[in-house]
Amino acid sequence: MTEQATSGWRRFWNRGGGWKALLLAAVYYALYQLMSIFLVGPLFSSVWGEQGSAEYVFFAVTLPIVLAGVLLVVFGLSIGWLRELFGPQPIRGREWMWIAVVAVLLFNVLRFAAIDYAEAGFAVVASWLLAGLAIGFAEETLTRGYVVDLMRRAGHGEFAVALVSAGIFAALHAGNLLTGQDLVPTLLQLVYTFCFGICMYLTLRVTGSLIWPILLHASTDPSIFLLTLHPSQSPLTPIAGLGNFAVIGTGLVLMWFIRGKVAPTEPDGLPESATRRDVPRS
Repeated sequence: MTEQATSGWRRFWNRGGGWKALLLAAVYYALYQLMSIFLVGPLFSSVWGEQGSAEYVFFAVTLPIVLAGVLLVVFGLSIGWLRELFGPQPIRGREWMWIAVVAVLLFNVLRFAAIDYAEAGFAVVASWLLAGLAIGFAEETLTRGYVVDLMRRAGHGEFAVALVSAGIFAALHAGNLLTGQDLVPTLLQLVYTFCFGICMYLTLRVTGSLIWPILLHASTDPSIFLLTLHPSQSPLTPIAGLGNFAVIGTGLVLMWFIRGKVAPTEPDGLPESATRRDVPRS
């Protein structure tokens, strides 16, 4: 890119906007699917073994989303946002937001405690933990990173920021219909992922850093998949199985208490004042 083209590219994204968040998510999802189908599949389908094996989890689940995460980093470098995305948040969290963190973390711990590790085996557990880290990084960088920042730069209030971030996160999982998942389970998954997205937004706010929703998300997917595939006979197992319902309830209730607004940025990408500020609505 020439310097003028680079400047125009950055100005385009620096202005922010909800439609740009949708555009970025759509391009991300399309590239992720293309890499899964036309790159990873042809190269590694002969070696990834049966579904649920360590090889399958690494090549079919982890590798495509690692590549998608790399693309998100390259995109961030091209517009100069990485330091801001992973730096301190420009708006403070409230103490009640810790409820979301505790609700997700508590059931992640319960699920990990209820897994039959002997049946699963070290390789499968390790592969799912790696997959969780890749999923957490890519999906949180996209939705609680870029989407949140694009909405804030356009001057939207934090309630709208949270809803759009969670909505786009949920919509990304609607693509499971294309892989053969039935309609009803997909609809239930959309409700869960929306509410989980609200909890991750609240985690971003209350911890003040994108790193923490990434790590919390990274512990969620492995705990769900491993418990589903390798449940133990522990009395904790049925309790751990209630985690999705707890997250749905937490997200639906807490989202109505979200307040605040970050000062929008100028068209050149610079904030209206020396620093982007918290402008509480109540």
